Amino acid sequence: MSFTVRQISLTADGREIVRSATLDKPQLVLGRASTSDIHLPDLALEPDHARIEQLDARTIRVRATGTLGFEIEGRTTRSADIDVSKGAELRFGGHRITVSQEDGATVLTIRRVDAVSEASEEKEEARVFSLARLAPPKRLTAWGLVLAILIGFLAVPIYSYATRPADDMRNIYSVKGDNIKGDGAWSSGPLSQAHHALEGKCETCHQKAFVSVRDSACQTCHTSVHDHAPAARIAMARTEPGIGGKFLNLVASTFGKPPEGACVDCHREHEGAGPMQPTPQAFCTDCHGSLKDRLKDTKLADAGDFGTAHPQFTALVQYNPGKQPNFTRASLDAKPMDDSGLKFPHDIHLSQTGGVARMARTVGGYGDALACKDCHRPTADGVRFLPVDMERDCQSCHSLAFEKIGGTVRTLRHGQPDQVIADLRAYYRSTPPAQPLSLGGMARRRPGDYAQGRMYHAYFGAQAARPSRADDAIRSVFSKGGACYDCHIVTPPGANGSASWSVTPVKQPMRYMMNGWFDHKAHSTETCESCHAAAKSHDARQLLLPGIDGCRTCHGGEKSKAPVPSSCAMCHSYHVGDGAPWTPVRATIKEDRATREKD
Repeated sequence: MSFTVRQISLTADGREIVRSATLDKPQLVLGRASTSDIHLPDLALEPDHARIEQLDARTIRVRATGTLGFEIEGRTTRSADIDVSKGAELRFGGHRITVSQEDGATVLTIRRVDAVSEASEEKEEARVFSLARLAPPKRLTAWGLVLAILIGFLAVPIYSYATRPADDMRNIYSVKGDNIKGDGAWSSGPLSQAHHALEGKCETCHQKAFVSVRDSACQTCHTSVHDHAPAARIAMARTEPGIGGKFLNLVASTFGKPPEGACVDCHREHEGAGPMQPTPQAFCTDCHGSLKDRLKDTKLADAGDFGTAHPQFTALVQYNPGKQPNFTRASLDAKPMDDSGLKFPHDIHLSQTGGVARMARTVGGYGDALACKDCHRPTADGVRFLPVDMERDCQSCHSLAFEKIGGTVRTLRHGQPDQVIADLRAYYRSTPPAQPLSLGGMARRRPGDYAQGRMYHAYFGAQAARPSRADDAIRSVFSKGGACYDCHIVTPPGANGSASWSVTPVKQPMRYMMNGWFDHKAHSTETCESCHAAAKSHDARQLLLPGIDGCRTCHGGEKSKAPVPSSCAMCHSYHVGDGAPWTPVRATIKEDRATREKD
């Protein structure tokens, strides 16, 4: 059994277009839904309005499936059986369906008709209650509204600006008056938190009417801002715009927009009262995505997206510790070593079962074993960590106390080798001879047996009273197993031209990645071990910095589905001054504010 469906529509000039389709189905769905077999886009119909079933070769049944029915031969019904050989006319909303039979097939001819009443009384009623005769023509209304908008939102503010008093000077410090009427309608939104104090003082930034904000206006307050790079080099690095881009630049320049690289290209205002919107990633990647193609001599690798196109991190490490250490930038892929001058095994100090753990329990205040926080103290703002300090972080276990006089404990002076030697010689010149000193030697257990302020009593060196006992003590302190040797690089007399025992100065940098920014406080929900593999480090020179793969477990590109989508501006600053690493925006704001208040 099959149906032949013919849909007839009219063109603009009145010609009929017939679209015919044969459906080999025993039942058709009719309704407003686009999935219907007979789709009638009429709001008077339900999405699933009716079913047309083939009962036998001569009879079809039409039945409504919803609450609305249909018309057959001028009467409304919800179900009807139709003899196709005789035919019938159905009405569904504004559509008429003629049922007929051709060559044994049921034919449904669909035509759209206008449901307009011809009753004269209805026309008269519509005319009486209509307001069409009282309203102005639509074209006149449209032109009137356009004129009203131009007067209210353009002419009035321009006239107010041109005729304002000469003393109406609105600036960052004071407001003497606001005689410009209607200019508030030009603002696309409130200022951000950073510029909230300038709300209502438009001319602080918009110094010239109908001209975009210039860099000179920004630099009135932001005096400490540095250029990203020399202007000529930035121009070389910027991609060459196509024909469309050049045309847009020409139009922008014609209407007073500053050239590329202006402050307003990056810092967008009037976008909400919250924090200023971050710089879009494309602002950076337009140059840095293919930088080496235009700047052949650059040492910077191309970077287009943190999640997919970013080089491995590079760290500034030192390889020649001392008073004048040498530094080099090295990729973390090469597993570089950073020689600070310390001999410090992290694995021994973080062991859960070794002697250090027993010492932590004996001293008290450390728990069952040492943890990172016991030696590494954050800065006041939580961004970085302070260098480890002997007196503050180490001597509770590594005590340098050697004598107690009354209630005062004498200690060797850390960081002053010459003073240590002098103190030891003075100690052994005492009469009668002092108790043999015990700050080194193989008998001393590491890292020590007593807490801060207590003395080591394990004797080292010669016990007999002889003139060389002071030299023996000095040698023991600076030799293997001694109080200095275990943690520091010691140079004996005569080596490298040294006239006496010396200790290589320790350099502990607070920062290794100088071209980016990392805030430890923002990562306070993480543990130290999740990024730094200190518990497995057996060499103090090992650089325990996480590589880019570790960061990518949370961070992705600006439009990625990573837990933390990250644009370039999250870690990098456009304004870098005099080769120094950049500081957070909040620090720059405080600096600028302090400068203005001082002036």
